[in-house]
Amino acid sequence: MYKRILMAYDGSEAGQRALLDCSEIAQWSGCEVVLVAVMPSMIAFVGLEGGVYDAELEARERSKFDGVLQDGLSRLKAAGFGAARGEVATGEAIEEITRYARKVQADLIIVGHKHVDGWAARWWRGSISGSLIANAPCSVLCVVTQ
Repeated sequence: MYKRILMAYDGSEAGQRALLDCSEIAQWSGCEVVLVAVMPSMIAFVGLEGGVYDAELEARERSKFDGVLQDGLSRLKAAGFGAARGEVATGEAIEEITRYARKVQADLIIVGHKHVDGWAARWWRGSISGSLIANAPCSVLCVVTQ
């Protein structure tokens, strides 16, 4: 069965629901839980800010993602997983989640997924879950919310 579950956590409603499912599966299988929160690279923000790097913006974003990670770890601790650990990774979500899954030798990746209405919204946003399934080094469980 599973020895190590990697939970890609973003603090969203879908992510919180996935965290609950993750803790139930981990309790059932008696495995270790590892969280990763992926912060976009500052290059993405430089483009939005007109080509000027802003160290304060990076610090605020880092603080925000550290808070997301700590929230997830606190929720896991409350569910009985005091030994859960995690990290904030920086970069493109799919690359970082798959890299981290290889690093921790995850047997399962759990990610939340919210259905998006309309073909244009799906096309513009893309599907992190679909891309993750195509690139992951292990099984992927997508916890769907409406």
